[in-house]
Amino acid sequence: MSDENKSDEGRQKTAIIIGAGPAGLTAAYELLQHSDVKPVVYEIEKYCGGLSATLEYKGNGIDIGGHRFYSKSDWVMNWWTHFLPIAEMQGHVVDNVTHDDSQPVLRMHKRLSRILFMGKLFEYPLTLSWQTFKKVPATQLLHILFSYLKAKCFPIKPENNLEAFYINRFGSVLYKIFFKSYTEKVWGVACDMISPDWGPQRIKGVSVLKVLLHAVRQAICQDFTIGQKSTDTSLIERFLYPDRGPGQLWQTVANEVLRQGGEIHYNHVLVGIHLDNDNVCTVDLLDRVTNQKKQLPCDYLISTMPIKDLVTIITGDVPDRVKDVAMELCYRDLIIVCIALKKSSKPIAEETCSLEVMQDNWLYIQEPGVKLGRVQIYSNWSRAMVTDVGTLWVGLEYFCQEGDSLWQKSNEQMARFAVGELEKTGLASGQDVFDYTVIKIKKAYPAYFGSYDQIDIVRKYLNSIGNLYSIGRNGMHRYNNQDHSMLSARAAVNCLVTGSKDKSAIWQVNAEDEYLES
Repeated sequence: MSDENKSDEGRQKTAIIIGAGPAGLTAAYELLQHSDVKPVVYEIEKYCGGLSATLEYKGNGIDIGGHRFYSKSDWVMNWWTHFLPIAEMQGHVVDNVTHDDSQPVLRMHKRLSRILFMGKLFEYPLTLSWQTFKKVPATQLLHILFSYLKAKCFPIKPENNLEAFYINRFGSVLYKIFFKSYTEKVWGVACDMISPDWGPQRIKGVSVLKVLLHAVRQAICQDFTIGQKSTDTSLIERFLYPDRGPGQLWQTVANEVLRQGGEIHYNHVLVGIHLDNDNVCTVDLLDRVTNQKKQLPCDYLISTMPIKDLVTIITGDVPDRVKDVAMELCYRDLIIVCIALKKSSKPIAEETCSLEVMQDNWLYIQEPGVKLGRVQIYSNWSRAMVTDVGTLWVGLEYFCQEGDSLWQKSNEQMARFAVGELEKTGLASGQDVFDYTVIKIKKAYPAYFGSYDQIDIVRKYLNSIGNLYSIGRNGMHRYNNQDHSMLSARAAVNCLVTGSKDKSAIWQVNAEDEYLES
């Protein structure tokens, strides 16, 4: 053990890591590989994986939000396949290794997601095909074309909000049809109230021209490789996925962290941070099971908890402006109503909008008059996610605010409400539902409104605390995918190991072009 990784008392230095999601577990594993610092992870829940966990109900898997295992980072792809090897899938050999099917693996899946709008299914992202054109009236197609050309010739300047961002790329007609209502359903505010920063986080590079070129390329050359590096992320057609959902990979990582000498403590919450000379010296942790609080010395603190909560528990002279901005950061919460439906004994026509015959991973619900935002069909992600092949196992997702009318519904009320909306869409019959469970996720989505435009004030303050590293989706208040969260963890560990005071590399993840989802 090197002397630099020992404290003044001669003990091994430790990094207290808050959160056992992708960012926290990646940081823990990377510390074990590249330093003598011992990672000690504290997780508020009783399971690992964070939003990438696989929850279970009566043996059925629940993927919170749906997680495709695909990244433009070779490091991330290699990291994933180090823990779960790639299996042969659908007759296409992905690697030259024969794997035992009884062992956890990543399998290649074909991606399909569509938009339900006015009782019709449109591929997402929109494809410029005859199947799309015949679903749209000719007059509306002309309006789409003219508004697109207008946006290209006379873009809105300056691009001050998300509405302008969308219109400049797709035209006002396509924006109103396929972006406005869904985006406002997700965030609960009008698009002109949301920072344009949200756009590049999710759809950088997508354009009508790129969709056209992608369609032509796919028609000419079928590519079954995993890389797809030249393909914008929103257009990729294949992805890797563990048999039992994303949590299977993160549980494997957690087991390896423990095997290599790290620690993971569940049901613990960080409730206090004490500073000395702009460094964290001790932290207070609360055991949610025993309700006992303990204070621990802290050599390094790596946090994935929401910035809003992190700032409020720092003792000492935190600048008032930092406190104010942190307190005004906004989030959207998520309710998932998971329902089990009996499959019909009668044949169903393929062209009907019935969940039973769909091969989609998920559906975006653009129908007016319902609050339902998205539908996950878990068995289409992996057959192992459902225990009974005669059962259709789906998740109905609602974006809401903690304390609003949806959040306050009891589980039974929420289930009845969701099933009623599912019937309205025509996707399934409520008579076929025989079981359900309701899951509520707080702070699932960091919002790009509220005090978001002043977040640099909080970022600079947190970066000024020498041994504190704030990473991951909520730790950066940025809509990261799991690979972005992993890359932020890698950057933090590199700063910690090298002793660098410059933490800018952490915040460049999912901000530089190479990391942005397209």
